[in-house]
Amino acid sequence: MARGGTLPHPFRHWHGSINNRMDNVRIGIVGLGNIGQIHVNNLLEGKVERGVLTAVADAFPDKLPEYEAKGLKTFDSGEALIASGEIDALMIATPHFQHTTLGIAALEVGLHVMVEKPISAHKADAERLVAAAEARPELTFSGMFQMRVEPRYQKIRELVQGGELGDLIRVIWIMTDWFRAEAYYQSSDWRATWKGEGGGVLLNQCLHQLDALQWIVGMPSRVQGHIGIGKHHDIEVEDDVTCYLEYANGASGAFITSTGETPGSNRFEIAGTRGRALLENDKLIVTRNAVPSDEWSRTSKIGFQQPKTTVEEIPIPGAEDAHAKLVANFVNAILDGEPLIAPGASGIGSVELANVMVYSGLLGQAIDLPMDGAAWEAKLNELIANSTHEKKTVEVSNEDFTASFRK
Repeated sequence: MARGGTLPHPFRHWHGSINNRMDNVRIGIVGLGNIGQIHVNNLLEGKVERGVLTAVADAFPDKLPEYEAKGLKTFDSGEALIASGEIDALMIATPHFQHTTLGIAALEVGLHVMVEKPISAHKADAERLVAAAEARPELTFSGMFQMRVEPRYQKIRELVQGGELGDLIRVIWIMTDWFRAEAYYQSSDWRATWKGEGGGVLLNQCLHQLDALQWIVGMPSRVQGHIGIGKHHDIEVEDDVTCYLEYANGASGAFITSTGETPGSNRFEIAGTRGRALLENDKLIVTRNAVPSDEWSRTSKIGFQQPKTTVEEIPIPGAEDAHAKLVANFVNAILDGEPLIAPGASGIGSVELANVMVYSGLLGQAIDLPMDGAAWEAKLNELIANSTHEKKTVEVSNEDFTASFRK
């Protein structure tokens, strides 16, 4: 059901020119939680050129008057917003399972879609969403993977993809800088539940790291996960993970994360035959071998000697307004055909990694990739059906969570 009055700006209605070209994109946002509010503010503050916020939706009606006062159309469901005719594009910032249902519904009526991470709660749903997007190739389907616009990760990808580090030997990401107090999990009844989120630290906090990992070095071929279910908190999903990765070329890796460790670490290291890239404490250090390690190993006449190296600290600027940059790219893709930085279909990789790490940990065995998405969906439905966890919810104080963006 619609709420609120008319919009004060001239782009409320269809705004194509005489040749049917859109001059702006009317955007609606469903989900007005923490991240949804960030997107609202970016659009209202003019950080996205040619992107005009016209309407919002949320299942909690007490949130809506604030947005009505800003001149926006408001709706009490994503479905109502989709059917309203007030928007050209939908941004989805709801709990995870709705990403799929709302995304498909929007695409089917001809709306462009941008989905917050993860694109879906599990791989099978992600495949359904991608299939719906592929059935409407005239529409733009984007994910919100802002680490792809961060200069430090762009540089690391350039080093790897350009061959400067040589053949991949090992990749290690220790990402334990996600500490969450019990109050965080008690702030909403859907948080840290199989039914509400479909997983824990991997699907919620670490999805951006998992996206960056597969974007930079590709997907592993085999995964062995070791997970702690409610190890640090009174929750039914994983909050502590140590995972071993194998790659098709014989390289190995590890991904370690937790929401129960403080002080935590954020250390990303990639070793190749030509050198190593190390990102830690916002410093990117690249060590280059004068001779590739495999070549040196074959040709050196001295058993203990290593090739000479050079060490370089690469200055990396910060990524200001990374979310707004991706939304601007989404708008430009709609209006001008600009290539997407984060195509929605590419979001399957991070969802699969989050799923397979948990599934492997629950089974106690390694799993080859690509994983069987239907098997994990069945297991997840079993976890939901058999859940006996009594979720506690409390009112928590408001706080600025944007500091957690730059990880």
